[in-house]
Amino acid sequence: MKSISTKKRSTEAEIMDDFELKGEELKKTLNDLENINAWLGGNKITINGIDFLLKKTDKKTITVADVGCGNGGMLRKIARWARKKNYKLNLIGIDANTHAIEIAKKLAHDFPEIHFSTLNIFSEDFKKEEFDIILCTLTLHHFKDEEVKKISQLFTTQANLGVVINDLERSKTAYRLFQAFCKVFINNEIARKDGLISILRGFKKEELLQFSSEIPAKKHHISWKWAFRYQWIIQK
Repeated sequence: MKSISTKKRSTEAEIMDDFELKGEELKKTLNDLENINAWLGGNKITINGIDFLLKKTDKKTITVADVGCGNGGMLRKIARWARKKNYKLNLIGIDANTHAIEIAKKLAHDFPEIHFSTLNIFSEDFKKEEFDIILCTLTLHHFKDEEVKKISQLFTTQANLGVVINDLERSKTAYRLFQAFCKVFINNEIARKDGLISILRGFKKEELLQFSSEIPAKKHHISWKWAFRYQWIIQK
C-alpha cells in the first residue's frame, strides 16, 4: 500500500481544477461528488452554519452566495431547507467553470430563487460583489495557503453577516477510509483520484486557526465535524 504523509498540504493538482472539463464526464463526476457529500453528511455542516448566521439577523431577505458551486447541488438542498423553514433566500451559485454552470442551471429549473454566475473569484468583477452570507463548501482546499488567506479575508469583507466554510480534515485515517469507501460505492476514476488528493490538500485545525488570526475583529467558530470535516464560521 502506498505510503502517505499528511504533515504538509499537498500541492498536487486535481482533475476538477481544469475549468475546461466538460460534457458527460463533468456531469457524471459532479453528480458523484454531490452524492458523496450527501452520503458522508457534509450538507448539514453548511446548512447548520447558515442557520447559525440567520439567527443573528432580522433581515427579511438574505442573499447567499455559494462559491465553487459545481452543479448547484448544495444550493438546491438549501432551497428545499429554506422553504420548510420559511426563510426567504436569494441564492447565487458562482463557479469559474462555464460548463458546470450550464449543468447547474438545467438542474435548478424548479428553483426560481437560485441564480448562477460564471466568475473567477480572483477577478475584479467578483471583488465588486456583496452578499449577506458566503458559502465555501469543499472549495477552499483547492487553493494554496497564500490564496486561502486572501480568499478568506476577501469573503469576510464581502459578506454582511458572515462566511460558512466547510472543508476537509487532512488525515491518514480519512484517506484510508475514503479509499475503502470508493472501492464499494464509487465507480468514477476522477471522483476517486480527486477525492484522495482533496484530503491531502485539506487542513489541520491549527492551520485554520492561523488563517483566522489574520482576520481581525471577527468572531470565528472552528469545529470538527463528521466525516473528517471542519466547519469554520466567520461571524461579522
